Amino acid sequence: MLKITGYCAVFLALAASIMQAQTKQPTTPAETIAAYFKGGNDQLLVMAKDFPEDKYQFRLKPEMRSFGDVIVHVASGNVYAAKAGRGEKVKWDELDPKNYKTKADIVALLERSIQDANATLKTSPEGPKKNLEPWMGVMEHSAEHYGLLVAYYRANGIVPPSSRPKK
Repeated sequence: MLKITGYCAVFLALAASIMQAQTKQPTTPAETIAAYFKGGNDQLLVMAKDFPEDKYQFRLKPEMRSFGDVIVHVASGNVYAAKAGRGEKVKWDELDPKNYKTKADIVALLERSIQDANATLKTSPEGPKKNLEPWMGVMEHSAEHYGLLVAYYRANGIVPPSSRPKK
């Protein structure tokens, strides 16, 4: 009898979870944008924290941005998206990498820019519905720089975090 009761409990729990999954509302376009925006920024933040501080000034070529400069540039995009997402009249204002001298400064800047943009997405879910451009444009921009940062990793003989074996 105890065995049958156990099977019934497992069956009921499984049935309840299936029913809950079937009644879950599909995500909205705004939620989808927020998830992708967060996911891309999370990957960039991991890279910013992971890359060795002594290599933050590394450039693939002398005329290119350093690793740290690229992170500041990506943060500039997040600042733009957050302002535009709040409906502010905004143009792209490039943050000056010279104002962020250490890895800690640059990581903190990126974290603040991500938090601000994510907060804008949460408090103004209609924002992406009304105007997709800042979010889509900045996501594309960040993805391009993600690829560039992978090249910085590889040029230094370092495996990028997302390519490392999962533990």
